[in-house]
Amino acid sequence: MPRGSSFSDNPLLRVSRPVSACSRCRGAKVKCDGKLPACTACEKAGRETECSAANDQFARGKERSYVAALELRIEKLEKRLAYARSRKASVGLHVTDASGPPMPEAGRKDSLANIRDAIHRKAARRREDSDVNALVSDFGYLSVNATTRDFEPSVTNMTFARLVLAASTNDAVPDPKSTKLPAKQAAYAIVQFYMTNVYPLYPAFSDIALLALLDELYQDGSRHVRSSESWMFWMVLAIGSMAQSRSVDDESYQNGLEFVGRAMPHADRALMPGYITQLQSLLLLTQYSMLDPAHFDSWHLIGFTCRAVIDLGFHQDPPQVNSNEKALVEARRKTFYCIYSLDRAISMVHARAFSFTDDSISVALPAPVRTTPPSGPGPSSSDPSVYLFKLRCLQSSWYQTLFQCDPLDPLPDATSFIWEKCLEMRQWSESLPNDLPVAIREMLDLELRYSYVYCIAPSSRAPHMTPYGRLLIFEHAIAYINRIYEVANAASNAAFYTYHDALRVYFMGSQFVAVLRDAADEMLSGPYEPGVPVPIGPPGKAAPPPLPQRLDGGFGNNLDRSLRTLERVGLTLKRYGEKYEYAQSLMGSFQAISAEVSASLEARKQTMGVSGQENPACNLPARTALPQHIPQEHQQHQHQHQHQHQHQHQHQHQHQHQHQQQRQQNQQHQHQHQHQQPPQEVTWVDVDLEQMIRSGRQI
Repeated sequence: MPRGSSFSDNPLLRVSRPVSACSRCRGAKVKCDGKLPACTACEKAGRETECSAANDQFARGKERSYVAALELRIEKLEKRLAYARSRKASVGLHVTDASGPPMPEAGRKDSLANIRDAIHRKAARRREDSDVNALVSDFGYLSVNATTRDFEPSVTNMTFARLVLAASTNDAVPDPKSTKLPAKQAAYAIVQFYMTNVYPLYPAFSDIALLALLDELYQDGSRHVRSSESWMFWMVLAIGSMAQSRSVDDESYQNGLEFVGRAMPHADRALMPGYITQLQSLLLLTQYSMLDPAHFDSWHLIGFTCRAVIDLGFHQDPPQVNSNEKALVEARRKTFYCIYSLDRAISMVHARAFSFTDDSISVALPAPVRTTPPSGPGPSSSDPSVYLFKLRCLQSSWYQTLFQCDPLDPLPDATSFIWEKCLEMRQWSESLPNDLPVAIREMLDLELRYSYVYCIAPSSRAPHMTPYGRLLIFEHAIAYINRIYEVANAASNAAFYTYHDALRVYFMGSQFVAVLRDAADEMLSGPYEPGVPVPIGPPGKAAPPPLPQRLDGGFGNNLDRSLRTLERVGLTLKRYGEKYEYAQSLMGSFQAISAEVSASLEARKQTMGVSGQENPACNLPARTALPQHIPQEHQQHQHQHQHQHQHQHQHQHQHQHQHQQQRQQNQQHQHQHQHQQPPQEVTWVDVDLEQMIRSGRQI
C-alpha cells in the first residue's frame, strides 16, 4: 500500500457477519436472522416491539433492502472520508499560513487541541476501517445465503430443503387428508411412545420443549408456532406411529404417512441452513426414513445431515467453555453424537464408508443424566444414549481399520486385533447398568452380537478366519436370530426397531450359511458340543472371547439348532416383508443362498436316523428376559433333567448308536471326497444391497 493512501481506500477482504442485523442483536453481538416484523432473537426475548435496525434505512414501516443498505453505507463512508480529508487540509493550511511568534498560552492550547484532534482522527480511522471491512465482507456472504435468509421461499427458487427432499425421496408422500390436529389422547399416546422408546437413544433436542409445545397446542393454540417447532411436532408423531406399525395395511402406518405429509409444508424453514434446528430436523427425517424406506432413502439423508454438521462446526468442541455455556455445549454434543450414531449404524448396515472419519472429530461424550418415565412419577434409570454412543465409537474403530483402509495392506496380526476389539466390546457390555429399560437393554444385546459377527467375519484386510472364529459366529448368529424372531413376531414393538433390522437379519443369516457351508463337520461334529477347541491367546495380547451362553440351557444338538435357525431367518424376513417391501427381496435372496446348505443338513439328519426324534428343546417358549437374567437354579434343573433323561435311554440306544456312528463316518468320508476344493467365504461387505434390491438381482 502507498504511504500516502488511506487504509479505507484499500480495505482487507474477510468473511464476517451480515449487515442487516437489528440494533439489539448488533449490541449483544449475536446472530440476527433479519426476519420481519421482528427477528427470532427479539421474539424469544419478548421484545418484538423494540426490534429495529441500527440505521434509519430499516426503520419501522420501511422494507428491508440489502442493496439500499449497501448504498446507504457507502454514502456515509464517502461523507466520512471527505470530512476527514477536509480536516487534514485545514490543519495543514493552519500550520503553513501562521506567521509571527505565537503567544505561549495560545501555543499551549493549540498543541493540546492538535493532540486531541489526532486522537479523534485515529479512533475515527479505526472505526472507519472496521465498518469498511464488515461492509465489503458482506458481498461474499450475500452470494452464499441470499436466497435462504433474506428472501422468502417461493415456488421458483431452490432451497436447501427442496434439494434434500428431491435427492432422498423414493416415492412421493401422499397429500394429507386433514388440516386439524389429531385427537389429544392419541397424540399424547404417540408422543409417550416416542419418549419411551426412541428419545432415550437419540436425545437430539429438549424433551421439555417438546412436551411444552404439545401442551400449548392443545390448550389454546394462541401462541405463534415456528416452522421448526411444527416440523418437530409432526415428525415425532410420524416416527412414533410408524415405529408401532407392523404392516402397510394397519392404522399406525397410515397415520405415519398422514403426519409426515403434514410436516412437509414446514420443510423450507425447518431445514434452513445455519441453525441447530436444521440438524435436529434432518435427524428426525432420517429416523423416519429408517422406518419408511419406500418413501425416503436413509443413506442420502444421513449424508446431508453429516455435511450440515461439518458446516456448522459441531464436529469440534469449542476451544473454551464458560460456566454459563455448559448447558449449550452439552446440547451441542448430544446433537452431534445422535447424528454420529446414526451415521455409523446406517453406513455399516449398507456396508459403505462413513461420512467422516474419527480422526476429523474432537467432541467429548455428553455427560450421562438420569431419566424419568415420561408418563409420570416413577423410578429413574440410567441414560442409555451415552452407552449407545460408546458402542458406536467402538464399532467405528474396527470398521475403519478392517473395511475402510487400503485392502492391499493386510493386517500383520489380524486375529489378535479382532480379539482385542471383541474384548473392548465385552467390557462395554459388562459396564452396562442393571437399571436400563428391559427393551432397550435387549436391543443393545442384539447390537453387541451383531457387532461380534461383523468384526469376526472375513474382510479385505483380514480375509482368513480361524475355526474358533467360525464357532463364535455360529453361536452368536443362532442367539441373534432366535431373539430377533421373537421381536419381529411380538404383539407390539418395545424399542426402536427399523427396516435396518431386516438388513441385519439377512447379514447374520448369510454369515451363518457361510460357516455351515465351509465348516459343517466342525460345527456339527458332536451331539451337543462342536469339535473346536478354545485357543490360547499369545502372551501380552487379548485372549479369545469366551463362547456365549446358550439361551436354551444346553438342550438340542447343533444340527437341530442350525435347521431351526435357517428356518427362522426366512420367517423373520417374511414378517418384516409385511411392512417393508424390500425385505421380500431379501427373503428370496436368502432362500437362494441357503437352499444347498439346508438340503445338506436335512440329508445329514436323515442319515443320522434322528428325523423322527424331536428334542424337547426344539420348541422352546419365547424368552422374556436377558441372558443375564436367567435364574441359575433353573439352568441347573434343566441340566439335571437332561442328564437323567439321557441315562434312562442310554442302554436302549447303545446298539443303535453304534450303527449310527458307522453310517456317520461313511457319510463324512463321502462329504470330504466331494469337497476337495478350498472353501469360499460369503463376503457381505462387497454386496451393494440397495442396488440388488432395486434391480431385483440375487446376491
